[in-house]
Amino acid sequence: MAVRPPYGRVVAFTEKYLRVPGVTHVAGRRVKRYHVTTVDAEIEDAVQRAAYAFLPSLIPEPDGTPPAAFTVLHRGVDAVYLNAYSWVWDNVLECHTAAAGSPFLGCDDTDVTHFKQLAKPWIGCVWELPPLEHERAAWVRHLLDPDEPDLDAYLADLPKEGMIGR
Repeated sequence: MAVRPPYGRVVAFTEKYLRVPGVTHVAGRRVKRYHVTTVDAEIEDAVQRAAYAFLPSLIPEPDGTPPAAFTVLHRGVDAVYLNAYSWVWDNVLECHTAAAGSPFLGCDDTDVTHFKQLAKPWIGCVWELPPLEHERAAWVRHLLDPDEPDLDAYLADLPKEGMIGR
């Protein structure tokens, strides 16, 4: 039986760590990557490999919008979350999410390398949203506001690594 997470303020809020491992190519798009962790350490290689192998199933076909997306891979204490945000229709983000290791969210088991797409309409938790805030502003700055859109400038526009959440 799935255990429901507690609601209310059970423990004090703590910041997490953000890493920005760069851009990769997935499913016809250039994808900026973000990693969020509870400890100051990179996400395990096996988890990263599993997440990025699963990622193409979360990316829609390009639609004529500059083919860009960004992901947030969040390593929680006992589960992993993968959010894929793809730019479509020139100024809209399409979001698809997956998780591994969380039976509460519908995962088949507690294996943090066994990802499953989520049906919930969630877009991210408080630690996953700082990259979304940055990406919205970067998209406007480099693709919507200038006379000539600059996808390369957008892809190079990355926030600083470090503590996030506040």
